[in-house]
Amino acid sequence: MKVLPSFTHRALPVLVALLISALATGTLAAQNPAPEPGTGWSPQETQRIVEEVQTKLGGLAYYSVFDWITFDLHDKSVILHGYAGLPTLKTSAGNAVKGIHGVESVKNDIEVLPTSMIDDHIRVQVYNRIYTQPVLRKYNAYQGGVWQATRPQPSVARMAGGILYDPPIGFNAIHIIVKNSNVMLFGVVDSQSDKSIAGLQAKSVPGVFSVDNFLIVPKAAPKAAKKK
Repeated sequence: MKVLPSFTHRALPVLVALLISALATGTLAAQNPAPEPGTGWSPQETQRIVEEVQTKLGGLAYYSVFDWITFDLHDKSVILHGYAGLPTLKTSAGNAVKGIHGVESVKNDIEVLPTSMIDDHIRVQVYNRIYTQPVLRKYNAYQGGVWQATRPQPSVARMAGGILYDPPIGFNAIHIIVKNSNVMLFGVVDSQSDKSIAGLQAKSVPGVFSVDNFLIVPKAAPKAAKKK
C-alpha cells in the first residue's frame, strides 16, 4: 500500500485552501487512501496510521520542495521510500514514525542525494523556471522564484550554494529532485498541460542531463448518467 506524503511543515493555511480547490479530488485521494489488505491492521487502524505517518513526515524540519518521501504499509511495518537532500532528513523520517502506536518496525529505504554544488545550482534554476511560469504559479506559496520564497534576507548557507540548508519556504506542489545533474519531478498537478509545461521548463535548464516527469494528474470523477 503506497501512500503519497502530506503537506510540508511550512505549508500556509491560505495556500492549503487554494490547493484543495485547485487539485480537488486528486489531492484528497492521495492524502486519504482507502485501506487495503496486507497492512496487518484493521481498516480503521490502517487509516489512523496513514494519517499519523503523513503528519509526522510533514512536520520534519528539513523536508522541502527538494525532497520527496512516500511510504508503504505491510504486515504492521512502515517502509519509507523517496529522496532526501540531507542525511539528517532520512534519519529524522525513520525516527519520527517509529514511535507511532501499532507500528512494529520501520524499514528506511530513503535515498540520500549526493552533495554537489552543481546539483544545488540546478535545483535553484529548475525551481525558478517552473515556479515563475504564469500557469504554474498557483502551485507555489510565494508566486515567484527562489529569492521571493527565501526572503527576507539571503542566508550564509544559501549564498554559499547550500540551498538544501535554506530551502524555499511554504507549500510547493511540484517537488524537484536532482541527482548528478539528472532531474525528477514529483507531486500532483491538475492537468496534463501543467505537467508537460513543468517538464519542459526543467529540460530548458543548462546542465541538466535528463528529466523524468513523475507528476500525477488525477483522473476526473466519472459523471453520473443522466436519467431519461
